[in-house]
Amino acid sequence: MREHHSEREDLTAALRWAAQLGLNEGVCNHFSLEVGPDRYLINPQGLHWGEVCAADMLLIDGQGQVVEGRHAIEPSAFFIHSWIHRLNPHAKAILHTHMPYATALTLVDGGRLQWCNQNALRFWDRVAYDDIYGGVALDDAEGRRIAHGVADKDVVFMASHGVTVVGATMAWAFDDLYYLERACMHQTLALQAADGKPLRSIDPAVCRATAAQIAGERQQSDLFFASIKRLLDRDQSGWRALD
Repeated sequence: MREHHSEREDLTAALRWAAQLGLNEGVCNHFSLEVGPDRYLINPQGLHWGEVCAADMLLIDGQGQVVEGRHAIEPSAFFIHSWIHRLNPHAKAILHTHMPYATALTLVDGGRLQWCNQNALRFWDRVAYDDIYGGVALDDAEGRRIAHGVADKDVVFMASHGVTVVGATMAWAFDDLYYLERACMHQTLALQAADGKPLRSIDPAVCRATAAQIAGERQQSDLFFASIKRLLDRDQSGWRALD
């Protein structure tokens, strides 16, 4: 029997539901989950997020070596995820995507998430920006720079590339990933509708208080993730398979 049952299921559920929402891109991008000292689960190279099952998840070490698994690891997955895990102890789950609206924001010179709607406010004081694009992340220097950008934050917008969201659990990280894309979508739509008018601004004190309110309701993240698993059980049999 494979180790880390529930963690494999969590990682698979997050990948499958991200595909349902159109947050994936081909067979690229990657989610990882720390399961012990120098041990991480990560999705394999070459499989669409919508087809993976729990048995497909790779167990790797901090050097990117596959400890257990029947597939290969995608190179940029190692360079991004290994350094973030190594330098940021709070990052137990790491979700890297090129999801449309959040990625669009990284293509704008000086693009920033604006504090103009409630979905954005959950990220108050939790967002970092890596404004340097250094090409595909295929070396330690690129991965290390991205990891330093995360620091004590939970979201990093990566210039001309995509976003990375980290969290204490897969449920919390996935919830943040979902609401980050919603916040970026609302901001984009609002700018289109504004016809040159500025977006609303919210008093920083209200932003801070609202962020604290949302952080105090983290059971919502767990409930959302549990509902995703129920929907997958109903519509996508086999996703929990460990063989």
